[in-house]
Formats: sequence, C-alpha cells, structure tokens
Amino acid sequence: MTEFSRFDQAIRKFDEANSRDPNTETVNGQPQPRELIYAGRLTDWVMQLNPSASEALRLAARCQHICRWEIPRNSYPMTKPGYLLWRADLKKFHAQKAGEILKEAGYDDETIRQVQELNLKKHISTDAECQTLEDALCLIFLQHQLAPLAARSDDEKMINALQKSWKKMSAQGRAEALKLNYGAREKGLIEKALAP
Repeated sequence: MTEFSRFDQAIRKFDEANSRDPNTETVNGQPQPRELIYAGRLTDWVMQLNPSASEALRLAARCQHICRWEIPRNSYPMTKPGYLLWRADLKKFHAQKAGEILKEAGYDDETIRQVQELNLKKHISTDAECQTLEDALCLIFLQHQLAPLAARSDDEKMINALQKSWKKMSAQGRAEALKLNYGAREKGLIEKALAP
C-alpha cells in the first residue's frame, strides 16, 4: 500500500466515522454531522497555518474529535472537575480511536504514535506542529463557536474563555484571529479580554 493510498484510506475512514454523528450543524442550509464539519474545518485551518504540514499533523487534524458524541458531556458530573475529567478522557478516547483506524489503514507504529501525541497535545510547548493544531482549534472556536456561546453566557465567563484561548495561541494564530469577522458583541468581548 502506498503512502498516498493509506493516507486517503485513513481520511476516508475518519470521515466515515464522523459522518455517523447524530448531532448536526446547518451548513449552506443543510444539516451536516457536526464532527464531520469540525474535522473539515480543522484540516482547513491547519493547512492555512502550515501548508507544508506533515502527514502526521494532517491526520491528527482530521481525527482530533473523532466520534466525540460517544462520550457526552452529561455522562460526567456537571462540575469543573467533571468537565476536566471529561476532557482528559476524550483526548485518550480520540487518540485510541484514531490509532485503531490508522492501524487498519496500514500505518506503522511510529506514525500512529506521532498522530496520537498530537491528539493528546503531549509536546505543546516544544512541538511547532502541536502548536499549529492548537492554533487551529482556537481559531475554530473563535470563528464558529464564539457567537453561539456568547449568546447564552455572561460577559465574565466569555472574557475568561477568550483570555484562556489567547494564551494558548502562537503569534501566528493570534494574527489570524484578529483578521476574523466578529459581531459587535463578540468584538467587544475580545477587546475587553485583550485589554491590559
């Protein structure tokens, strides 16, 4: 099996898995599986930030939230510790699921390890590709999730979330974030979050 065909096979398998998401998001007037849309957006941002992204990074982008709906938030206590445990368990679940699919597609253990380390953000402070993935995740939040979250949350909670996202981003990610189009409320929240 060639590198090209196993990459295509892995992407197809990731997309097939995510297309089973019962949760939908309306895109161009049509309901689409939420995690399938998310994976495409994450891939697009990674490629925009780093057009020469490694194969491992491109794979990690496509499977970062694979089958996320299988572990719903409400299956954990609705507390901050419950939320943190849910997030930690999700990372492990995504990495394990991705590893199974990559193995089926014919990938070697080393590539699988690289993808899983990106999924788990193991080397965020030292790995430029892991930082690219983090930037892409934050940019999706700002571009697609900020407005709906702001509509149901108070300013203090939103400013805190924005400050946390901003700290996670590189200079390149922040520059891209400032280019995005925001509604008046979201723009105001960002200005407050970034104020000295």
